[in-house]
Amino acid sequence: MHAKELLSALYDGRFDDALRPVYGERALKTVYSRIESVVRGFCENFDPGETCDLTVFSAPGRTELGGNHTDHQHGCGLAGSVDMDTLACVARCDEPIICVLSKGHNPVRVDLHDTDVRASEQSSSSALVRGVAVRLRELGGGVGGFNAYTETRVLRGSGLSSSAAFEVLIGQIINQLFCGGKFDSTDLAKVGQYAENVYYGKPCGLLDQMACATGGVVAIDFADPQNPAVQRCAVDWEGYALVVIDSGANHSDLDGEYAAITREMGDVARFFGKTVLHEVDEAEFFRREDEVRAALGERPALRAEHYFAETKRAVAQYEALKRGDFAGFLALVRESGESSETKLQNVSVNRPDGDRLLRVIRRARELAGETGAARVHGGGFAGTAQAYVPLERLDGFVAAMEDEFGKGCCHTVQIRNVGGVQLI
Repeated sequence: MHAKELLSALYDGRFDDALRPVYGERALKTVYSRIESVVRGFCENFDPGETCDLTVFSAPGRTELGGNHTDHQHGCGLAGSVDMDTLACVARCDEPIICVLSKGHNPVRVDLHDTDVRASEQSSSSALVRGVAVRLRELGGGVGGFNAYTETRVLRGSGLSSSAAFEVLIGQIINQLFCGGKFDSTDLAKVGQYAENVYYGKPCGLLDQMACATGGVVAIDFADPQNPAVQRCAVDWEGYALVVIDSGANHSDLDGEYAAITREMGDVARFFGKTVLHEVDEAEFFRREDEVRAALGERPALRAEHYFAETKRAVAQYEALKRGDFAGFLALVRESGESSETKLQNVSVNRPDGDRLLRVIRRARELAGETGAARVHGGGFAGTAQAYVPLERLDGFVAAMEDEFGKGCCHTVQIRNVGGVQLI
């Protein structure tokens, strides 16, 4: 469908049945303008002509609800996709080149004949595009060239996993345009993780990609990482708002801090002759914890303690949500936050203003009140906090947090029930 025809059909409501399950009735008009924006952005930058077929894709960000740093040790996690997403207008091209232009950024051009991992591309969007394309081809998918123009509401540094949303978006574009939709959400999540681990150079787990690809609230058991067990459930926040707070502290240079968590948990696993902590018998760990501390130090032992409690806590959180026990869920959120602070130790870093995230969390906890909750969100160290705020406190909460930590630092999000998808 060419641009003029697509926009005419959009405003005639012909895509409403596809858009409504993703965005809900109240957001339809807003989505119209966003889709028009990416279509016009594509036309202005790629000059497709009047007959070029265009498609539109969306991939959501995600919020971690439980299981802080458990996925890379093959434990259990809990996450939800959110109503902040990345949109892309896309058209095939004849050249074996993927070109992605994201609003406000330089274009990414990836030659599909070049499959090498490049050190110079690490931590870049090019690495993610190349890694996704290479992995889908290795798995038997067709891959071809395309141009894409994207606009996003998943702000970098917002803690809503813009990288996972981008990986899922690129994977879904290739999946639908060249693979006949043969890959399911789990496949695309694993492809995104592969791209991030191998090409991007970040040893992440699979939780972020699974949430972005699947949609809704998902509980994931990574015991078999090649075939993670995924369960979905509906949620009712029962008079609470879910707020993600950007601490304003830079976390672009903290890959080493994140990697140290994976490495130290792995060191504990190897102490017991295993690869990841999931394989270690918890009772044996606690019997021999003094030996672990003597051999590896205090922090690896505490991080292992966090893992064993946190992976069980994520399961308990899911069970609480399933039975509608939101008070019980919040009690577990508070436990998770305390464990991340005292045992996982991912809420501050040794540098100037390295305690800013910790100050954000503690202030959010105070403002949310005794019936609310606040904790570290995602990787930690800088980045973001997450708060569950009673609705009657929300306006005051946002005003106070933004007065102290910067206007626009608070993002009130809702759960989106659809993952990465072709909209049009």
